[in-house]
Amino acid sequence: MLFITNRTPNQSARSKANRKISFNSQNTDISKWLFFCERNGEGDYTEILSKPFFSQLKALPAHTQILFYIHGFNNNMEPDVFGRAEQLEALLNQDDADLVKVIPIIWPCDDDSGLQIVDDYWDDQKAADYSGIAFARLFWKFDQWRHDVAQQQNPCLRRMNVLAHSMGNRVLLNAMQTWVQHTQPGGMSQLFRNVFMVAADVENQTLEQGQAGRHIIDSAKNTIVYFASDDLAMPASKIVNLYGRTLSRRMGMTGPEDLSKLPKRKVMEVDCDSFNTHFDFPTGHTYFLTDKNHVPSPIIKHIQQLIQTGRMQGEQSQWLDL
Repeated sequence: MLFITNRTPNQSARSKANRKISFNSQNTDISKWLFFCERNGEGDYTEILSKPFFSQLKALPAHTQILFYIHGFNNNMEPDVFGRAEQLEALLNQDDADLVKVIPIIWPCDDDSGLQIVDDYWDDQKAADYSGIAFARLFWKFDQWRHDVAQQQNPCLRRMNVLAHSMGNRVLLNAMQTWVQHTQPGGMSQLFRNVFMVAADVENQTLEQGQAGRHIIDSAKNTIVYFASDDLAMPASKIVNLYGRTLSRRMGMTGPEDLSKLPKRKVMEVDCDSFNTHFDFPTGHTYFLTDKNHVPSPIIKHIQQLIQTGRMQGEQSQWLDL
């Protein structure tokens, strides 16, 4: 499995093609560098550099789409991020072989015990902000690669999508904001077919015009927000942010604050209140994979159809049931 990370490696920060690379799960220092890697097995990683990385994506089967997966807070590479990425890819490809290739985008976060969850949250929130700056370089590197003379002769037409879960949406928001501020004065380019914001731990007005997350809408043909009012991670997030003197309702709990302020043809909200705790009891926060009996979440079929067609169907505000 290919992946991209700004975790600080145990080895030198100087990149080198085909070197073995490893990471200490307790080291959450944020690197300003990106490492383009391949996972050969659990804990077995090889750095391959950005151009070979992009070339591998270009060489995938013609109909295969990319799904960048940005994980949430309190997740580690093994087993959390890679385990979920592999499961997500298998579920989406179950009825449509090679529909997607999931590429985890891994940022440094803690995975300490529940007793330290508040400290972890603050540490991870800072890491998400600074990681956004690092991952803005991913957009820049990809843009430079696809405009290279050699690529212009045989351009990459691969469709790309993003699934950001929980605080991963904060990483996405900051990456896009940084990229536009520093390299895209004309505004955000449309890079993605779909952006799926699942249980998004960001303010619920962030997609509105003039807000920091507006670039997310501009970056994609479709932006889909999945939320649940009884997602227990969202009130906890609100309390922690209140402790930091930031009072805000979270999009993962309410959906967008005012859907009428968002472009109808580009944004959809999906209420997952009827099943989120069934798939993640009692928290109801990680509800986009399977339940304990390996039954897929309704979100899987919804995402699969959007990736296949690129079209949002029905009302702007919807709900899913088991």
